[in-house]
Amino acid sequence: MIDVDLSHPPFSLLDEAGRERVRGGLDLAYFDRDEIILEAGQPGENVFLIHKGEVAELDTTQPGERQRIGHYTGGDLFGAISILNGQSRYRFRAEQESLCYLLPRAQFLALCAAYPAFDAFFRQRLADKARLLTEQRAAGGVTMAGFMLARVEDCMRPPRCLEGETTIAEAVRLLHDEAVDSLLVQGEDGPGMVTKTDLLDALVLEGLGQQAPLSSLARGSLITARPDQYLFEVLVLMTRHRIERVVIVEDEAPVGVVELTDVLSYFSSRSHVVSLQVEQAGDLEQLAAASRRSAELAGALMAQGVKLRFAMGLLAALNGRIIHKAWNFSIPEQQRRDSCLMVMGSEGRGEQMLKTDQDNGLILDDGLDWPDCGERMAEFTETLIRLGYPRCPGNIMVSNPDWVGTESQWKARIARWVEARDGDSLMKLAIMLDAHAVAGNPALLERVRATLFEAASKDELLLSYFARPVLRFSTPLTLFGSLKKPQHGIDIKKGGIFPIVHGVRVMALERGILATGTLERLDALAADGRIEERFAEDLGEALSLFTGLRLEQQLARLDGDESGEPDRVVVQSLSSLERDLLREALHIVKDFKQRISHRYHLEYS
Repeated sequence: MIDVDLSHPPFSLLDEAGRERVRGGLDLAYFDRDEIILEAGQPGENVFLIHKGEVAELDTTQPGERQRIGHYTGGDLFGAISILNGQSRYRFRAEQESLCYLLPRAQFLALCAAYPAFDAFFRQRLADKARLLTEQRAAGGVTMAGFMLARVEDCMRPPRCLEGETTIAEAVRLLHDEAVDSLLVQGEDGPGMVTKTDLLDALVLEGLGQQAPLSSLARGSLITARPDQYLFEVLVLMTRHRIERVVIVEDEAPVGVVELTDVLSYFSSRSHVVSLQVEQAGDLEQLAAASRRSAELAGALMAQGVKLRFAMGLLAALNGRIIHKAWNFSIPEQQRRDSCLMVMGSEGRGEQMLKTDQDNGLILDDGLDWPDCGERMAEFTETLIRLGYPRCPGNIMVSNPDWVGTESQWKARIARWVEARDGDSLMKLAIMLDAHAVAGNPALLERVRATLFEAASKDELLLSYFARPVLRFSTPLTLFGSLKKPQHGIDIKKGGIFPIVHGVRVMALERGILATGTLERLDALAADGRIEERFAEDLGEALSLFTGLRLEQQLARLDGDESGEPDRVVVQSLSSLERDLLREALHIVKDFKQRISHRYHLEYS
């Protein structure tokens, strides 16, 4: 029996008995340099697992150098699709002397029949394989699988619904007897909510009598979720909206309530409850202590197998809350009410999992008189530095007067940028498209961004200029379609993340999509019919893969590993599954860039 490491996908999808079947059926074959291992059109008779050597995948329908579309090294597997399809679509040739383990066709098909997950591996798309990679990263340690699989229905409390004419006295007695903290109150426009705090304020601060009806206190505009949603999504909702309760609705009727304490108690034994520390912070020192733990939380979420979209949502919401509380600690109420603090760049898109540099600006109400605004903003920039947000190298911060102005001044700036169409102006338009309000009056930002969309979304020439940067950086694939492997690594931000983020941003501008997050923009573009749903999902998974690989590099540097650059990924250090995913994801980027080029006529620019 051949001893071979079968701890990685797809063999990790088998149980131990299945892996023993593999070992018992393997043979070992030697292939000389330039020897054809599997010919195009030939029936597949074996699955090949490379022990040593390198193998090229060749598309014989292409001319000359364009034939080489794939490259396989030690630990890589090929030939399975040839068996499933009946014949090989491509030619596989040894590029140097190679040793391969051979799993015969009959045994491979028997394993596929006995193990559905093993069979599905060879038929999966990028989205499915990415989920497998997430599970693989989480294997062997304390995972969040239980939490990530938990649904809202697993944690919700039954709703306590009362009629609007119920008195305050009756409501207080009910809260006490049933040990609950909130009530739903039926109203003409649907249910509202009353909490213990609302009742206390009504009796003590507002002087209402015990016989006053609940209808005078109930608050509408409830934040809701469905019973089948993930509990993790509800935590993100609570953090983003700064609330402690979410009403669970099914068929337009309330069926439950989820309290923040319930979610946190479920979550606390599985990771660091930074959100609770942020909410409890009473001054900047306590806020800074909580803020310092966000990198720890990011590492825990990655190590424990949390889907990246959820992790980005939670960490973006936490960063927003940290900045919001810092603003409230630093700025008087009058100025807070008549201004809007906005974050931009990856923070505005909700895609910054670790604190990098500051990207923020300030919109002032046209009637606001704030003589010492400049001094206050310089102080606030220093406050954010204390909280772990470094200075922006491009000086895109509220301490820079160019990024502070009244609503009218911002609208005038946008008009100038649209008219100028030069590189600097287009960059600033891109920054404003990603702007997200984190404190103050968000209506100010909404009106400024509406001006941007009105001025730019129908301007075909501007859109063409705006789209050009998508092609600025080359995709790190060889002419033959395999991964480039420079010793210093490939720049995953320039080669993978930026083309998706900016290409989707251009399309969102054209279609008038107000969402700032790339994944949310993709969802909207798919719903709008601008991108096929399947391709939008693949783009989102590619972005998540690139972001996850980049985050691993950043976390390694935080742990003291200064051997690499944070945006560069050394292909040689990746597992065979990661290399396969990365290559597939970069081909999706290449396809997307071609679509952008065609749509905005970049081939003529």
